[in-house]
Amino acid sequence: MKVSLFATCLVDTMTPSVGMATGRLLQRLGQDVVVPPTQACCGQMHVNTGYRREALGIVANHVRAFAGAEAIVAPSGSCVASIHHQQAAVARRAGDEALAQAAEELAGRTYELSQFLVDVLGVTDVGAYYPHRVTYHPTCHSLRLLEVGDRPQRLLRAVRGLELVELPGAEQCCGFGGTFAVKNADTSTAMLTDKMAAVLSTHAEVCTAGDASCLMHIGGGLSRLRAGTRTVHLAEILASTEQSTHPTTPTDAVTPHQTTHPSVPA
Repeated sequence: MKVSLFATCLVDTMTPSVGMATGRLLQRLGQDVVVPPTQACCGQMHVNTGYRREALGIVANHVRAFAGAEAIVAPSGSCVASIHHQQAAVARRAGDEALAQAAEELAGRTYELSQFLVDVLGVTDVGAYYPHRVTYHPTCHSLRLLEVGDRPQRLLRAVRGLELVELPGAEQCCGFGGTFAVKNADTSTAMLTDKMAAVLSTHAEVCTAGDASCLMHIGGGLSRLRAGTRTVHLAEILASTEQSTHPTTPTDAVTPHQTTHPSVPA
């Protein structure tokens, strides 16, 4: 199958290793991977912040960039949720019914990574090897809007050498929420503190998720605690093999509002 990789703007600018890992994984599974050069943002950031009119051109660009793609795969539940639940609505609100219909048709061929692997390719064992103790954080959009369910955990359980430990209060938000973390810094940091306490209680070496944005937020907090737990995207774990170099760089870029060390209860 020819698969178009939607890298997402956050992955492209902040964690390009996630996009490259996604491409390697799909190729290893026999897919013909292409990366449309005109892709950019999906428009989620604009819509969520109230700039729906400004998002129209972004939606149009996205539809043009991936027109004719057999399948579109992204390592982001958040962006795929935006494609499924926002793009057509933006176009329809602007009175562009043709674009709305094109966006809906494209959304039907767009998958979050774990959805594509399990539902389309029908695999849970992707041949990965990752000898670490890992806990999984189900991100809000993937859990509530895309309803990916236990697909990521099924993929992780099949990884050789990996010990998967359950995250207490897993369904609770990490507090990122895009611009929410900037506009509501105190609330966001309080939510992050709870999430970090849960992660650290597992004694996991690695916290993983399907969204680089949430991992950036959680990883930023963990790095300040110097607790030794790092964040690694699901795609990077699944792309790892005995022959490959295991991801060691944490997805822990600093979130703008974190200027102090958040305290985590013991």
